[in-house]
Order: sequence, then C-alpha cells, then structure tokens
Amino acid sequence: MAKPSGNKFDHGHALVLTGGPGHTGAARLAARGALRIGSGLVTLAVPPSAQMEVASQITALMLVRVRDADALNTTLEDDRINALCIGPGLGLRDRAAALLDAVLGGGHLRLTRRVVFDADALTLIARDTSRVDALNEHAVLTPHGGEFGRLFPDIAEKLQSMPDRGPAYSKVEAARDAARQCGAIVLFKGEETVIAHPDGRCAMHSAAEARATPWLATAGAGDVLAGFITGLLARGFDPMAACQTAVWLHVECARVFGPGLIAEDLPELLPQVLRGLEA
Repeated sequence: MAKPSGNKFDHGHALVLTGGPGHTGAARLAARGALRIGSGLVTLAVPPSAQMEVASQITALMLVRVRDADALNTTLEDDRINALCIGPGLGLRDRAAALLDAVLGGGHLRLTRRVVFDADALTLIARDTSRVDALNEHAVLTPHGGEFGRLFPDIAEKLQSMPDRGPAYSKVEAARDAARQCGAIVLFKGEETVIAHPDGRCAMHSAAEARATPWLATAGAGDVLAGFITGLLARGFDPMAACQTAVWLHVECARVFGPGLIAEDLPELLPQVLRGLEA
C-alpha cells in the first residue's frame, strides 16, 4: 500500500537497460510494466544513438544516456536505484556484454540491488558460464524452455529424457536443481511456471484449465512480466514474493482482457485487476 504522506522515492527506483536503435521496444514494455505495478520511478538507460527514439515514445518514464559500462557504473552511483532489469532487446554484441558484466559487478553482484535477468542477458550468461559465479539470491533469471536449455543443458536434457531412460523428473525438480546450481532464483516460464529459490523453496503457477490464457503467447508478453517483477522488487518485495505476485497478475491481466491481447495491453489492465483485489 502507498503511504499517505510518501513520495515517489518511497516506492523504489527501477532501471531498465535498452538496446540500440530499433531495438528499444522490449525494454520500454518492461519499463511500462514496472511503472504500472508501482515502482515510484522507472528510468530507461539508453545508448545515445537510441535517445531520440525512446524519448519520442515515453512520458512518465525517465531516460538516462548510458553509452557504455563506465556510464552505467556512474549511473549506479545513485543508490536510490534499487532494482534493475537487463536483457529485453539488449542485443548480444560487445556493448550488451559489457553492460551485463557491469551489472554483475566484475564478478560480484551488486548485493544492495536486485536484478532481473531476462531474454538476451540469459543468452549472454549461457555463452560465458563464468558469469554464473556472480549470481546470488538477489538475482532472478526468467528463462523460457529454450533459454533454460542453453543455461542448464544437463538439467534440460534430464528433463526431456523419456521415462524409460530413468525415474520421472519433473519441471519442479529441474527448476530447483537449476536454482541450486546457479545460486539465483529461477523462474522457469511456461503454461506451468515454476519459481525456485536456491535454498529449495519452490512455487508453481498453472495457466491451464480455468486460468488458461493461450493468447499470452504473443511478442513482448515476457518483457512485461520481467517489468512486473522489477517493479515489485523496487517496491521492496522479497524476490520470491515478487516473482509469484508478478506471474499471477500477468495471467490475471490476460484473463481479464481475453483473446486479441497484445503485450501493450497487459500493463494497462493492472489498475482494473488491482481494484478487483481491493474489493
């Protein structure tokens, strides 16, 4: 709940990193989701070449120029930034890898900040598994099936094995093993989304039967989910609680809208869904 006498900084400041020109939409979706779910401020960190593109598309969102890792480190000197989202539309080139390494703090995750690693950030981590050593329980990884397979190939192979090759092995067990292996929270997306903590805690959210929302299989929906999680982290939610709450709200927004949903609709449904919860 918002404090009657509070100000925006009481509700956190989220930073979402974007890619270059023509590749900023995913980060803007994530940022909009973070703002709608209650982060007091949300800033997009953009390369100078994409500044005009982003500036022409945003109003309530903030913008900061981040050319490279040095500029990101300077930006992060503001300790009011308490949650980050990296990966949506970030790309896989040198700048993206350098930004990811800066977020990872040169081998030590910034323990005072919580970070959502999504999309391209997951691919970059999979390409250099030494980056996994920098993760801890403040990090949230949000892989879909393909990304999970790249990050955790041995676990994915075991999960996909036919029953006659050994005992049954569930998605819950796979997510738990992945979380223990990387030391971070793993949100393994899908119709059955599993959220696992490295200490063994686990939660599952089903979007089947009465909660089935096949229209969530649309471009950008995962970026909005990453933004929902980031916004809740900025608000001060525990990472497991942020993930569970964000996944439920994500599906509930899709259920309220129905078929024809596109990713931009999801943040705009949040006020209606939240009002329904208050009732």
